[in-house]
Amino acid sequence: MPQHDAARTVHLAVYDGLADWETGHATAELARRGYRVVAVGPGPDLAPVTTIAGLRLLPEVTLADLRAEDSALLILPGSGGWSGDALAPFARAARTFLDAGVPVAAICGATEGLAKEGLLDDRAHTAAAPFVLAGTGYAGGEHYRDTDAVTDRDVITAGPTDPEAFGREILRRLGVLEPAVLDAWFRLYAHSDASAYPVVAGLA
Repeated sequence: MPQHDAARTVHLAVYDGLADWETGHATAELARRGYRVVAVGPGPDLAPVTTIAGLRLLPEVTLADLRAEDSALLILPGSGGWSGDALAPFARAARTFLDAGVPVAAICGATEGLAKEGLLDDRAHTAAAPFVLAGTGYAGGEHYRDTDAVTDRDVITAGPTDPEAFGREILRRLGVLEPAVLDAWFRLYAHSDASAYPVVAGLA
């Protein structure tokens, strides 16, 4: 793969059953603002994966070749695969990223993966519901927050119904938008606030 600016590169994990709607706001806005979004497949090769909608995505790199130093952020979407151990290697990659000081964003089922890996035991976090994470046997129940999305020490979490809030936290963590523009962006996409459109579009 050609050399690229790690500070402007975001890695998106892709695997069978990926929930299409959960990361679109974040990745589209990052791409619009000059970031390169790189799809990371499970390997061992670059075979296509199939999303929950039946779309085929072609990874650019495999998990084995993913390095934290090449990235500004790792995004982990939800998938039924997180309920078992099939996607555990992605959770282990998340630990590697965090150890290197690179943030990780997980939504829906991916929060289960972080919980199993022990990454939510001492961090504020959210997910689809408290009982979902409790089923993993993790030790972080007291840190669960009943809100749309949470950022704590480089870990962003959100439930499946909050892709806009997930995007908001990602854009905030990377400093992609000024605070006033980010607020307008969230009001526009999460609440259909038409008054926010001129700010987001740069017309105000």
